Amino acid sequence: MEIIGPDDALPGRRIRRVAVAGPAGSGKSTLARTLCERMGLPFVEFESFFHAPGWTVRETWQADVLEFLARDEWAIEWQGEEVRERMTERLDVLVWLDHPRAMTVARTIVRTLKRRAGRGSKIAGGNVEGPLHTFFTDRDHIVKLAWRYHPVIRARVRKVIDENRYPDLVVVRLRGQHQVDRWLDGTFARNLR
Repeated sequence: MEIIGPDDALPGRRIRRVAVAGPAGSGKSTLARTLCERMGLPFVEFESFFHAPGWTVRETWQADVLEFLARDEWAIEWQGEEVRERMTERLDVLVWLDHPRAMTVARTIVRTLKRRAGRGSKIAGGNVEGPLHTFFTDRDHIVKLAWRYHPVIRARVRKVIDENRYPDLVVVRLRGQHQVDRWLDGTFARNLR
């Protein structure tokens, strides 16, 4: 296993399968979508496999994710406790968005105010995140989840690194949006040529 930063060269092989790890507000979906665009692949948001209307769970989500992962090339968010290990086994690169906690929580608040609550934008399953004022009444409000899961996601990635069960896996650790942009326009772009 190799752990690299935003300016380090990727292995000589072409990246075909990549997942993006990080807590809510880190930019996982945005980066996965960008990677798909640059790789010439259709983007499928992980949550679309999982969420059905009314915040219920789709019965076939695990089978659907595994079918997606059987493809030769993809980029997706590193989510889903029940399928994460199978996903990791197939990865060439795990991009770890290890942003500061304050940054991810602030982004989640802004997203909730502007994109989700302000316009009522629908997300997977036709669901809408609760407005910011429900922060005080909703135990699982997205802002609370962003705070709560920040160290959990970090621990999950550290476990993959520490266990070293995937010798060919490359982990790209990025801290802050400037490092994400540098990696996309530098190392990642060079890998596509």
